Amino acid sequence: MHGTQPVNPIAPLRTSLVRAALALIVIACGLSLRWYSFPLGLPAFVVKYGGSLLWATMVFLLVGVLLPRLTRTQLAAIAMVIAVVVEFSRLAHVPWLDAFRLTTAGALLLGRIFSLWNLVAYAVGIAFGVWIDQLATTRGLVGWAKRSAPTTSRWWARR
Repeated sequence: MHGTQPVNPIAPLRTSLVRAALALIVIACGLSLRWYSFPLGLPAFVVKYGGSLLWATMVFLLVGVLLPRLTRTQLAAIAMVIAVVVEFSRLAHVPWLDAFRLTTAGALLLGRIFSLWNLVAYAVGIAFGVWIDQLATTRGLVGWAKRSAPTTSRWWARR
């Protein structure tokens, strides 16, 4: 039985939870950018490519949620493959896929118009995802759950 059990089976779960939380924050930022940026007067360039950047960051983080044991380099490579496939899928026009792209979910998940510039935004977004994942690890966000919870002893008795 030696060697069959992981050394720390909780670590991948903890990493996945932190990445999921980061992904939710990125999703909130992306939706806010799409919905509130034009009323705030942000340029269309910032809205379009900022959204693409955040979408790729989200993809990187979600791949990390699903595959927590892979290195960041491996996660980045998988996320970039997904981004390239999604971008080039915009060149395929079949009725059911075009109908889905016309929905809000389809526009947010798959986009509508092919652009090679999106690939640049995706690469920057994945690099940003690697950076915030590294930051979460080095700053202790992944280790927050390792810290012991306060004891049940009376805190006022320790004064």
